[in-house]
Amino acid sequence: MTSIFDEQAAGYDDDLFHPLVAETLISLLPPRPALLVDAATGTGAAAFASLGLSPSSVLGVDFSTLMIERARAKATSLDPAGVISWQVGPAVPLPVADGAADAVVCASALHFLGATALTDWARVLRPGGVLAFSISSSARFKRDGPMAELMPRDLRIPGSEQEAAALATAAGFSSAEGQTVKAHLGGRERSVFAVRAVR
Repeated sequence: MTSIFDEQAAGYDDDLFHPLVAETLISLLPPRPALLVDAATGTGAAAFASLGLSPSSVLGVDFSTLMIERARAKATSLDPAGVISWQVGPAVPLPVADGAADAVVCASALHFLGATALTDWARVLRPGGVLAFSISSSARFKRDGPMAELMPRDLRIPGSEQEAAALATAAGFSSAEGQTVKAHLGGRERSVFAVRAVR
């Protein structure tokens, strides 16, 4: 799967829906986290957006070397203070100690990671820490193309905001709320569910 995402890295930032989703998720998180983790960061849209929260530190993790390379290249202008650390590696399990993070964000990658990701994110969050993630709806999500066989089957794709939030509570989060993010881009409507969950 890594090679598939490496191939997408060069044009990944051309999709304007990615930063919209990332900014929406960051808006659901509390300000000034000591550590914010961006799981499956891609080229860093959510990590860069999180700088508006004035975090002490941010960790962006992705298993695509080329995605991380693009994020690091952008960081020279978008993160001149070097608040964000970039790491090539899996988003599950995250390379973070138990209870060490104040916030975790994952923009539109949960369907590639599976239900175990939610349990792992609960592990790394401190009690009261906040998770924000996005996921496509069952009405829009299609398991096809070259990635289909690589997607875990343990995750039920939600059909409503309530079902999206229930993914988090089923994984041990104390509360969760979902909302829909929509945009008309490139002549078509795009939408995902955005969920805010408290550890």
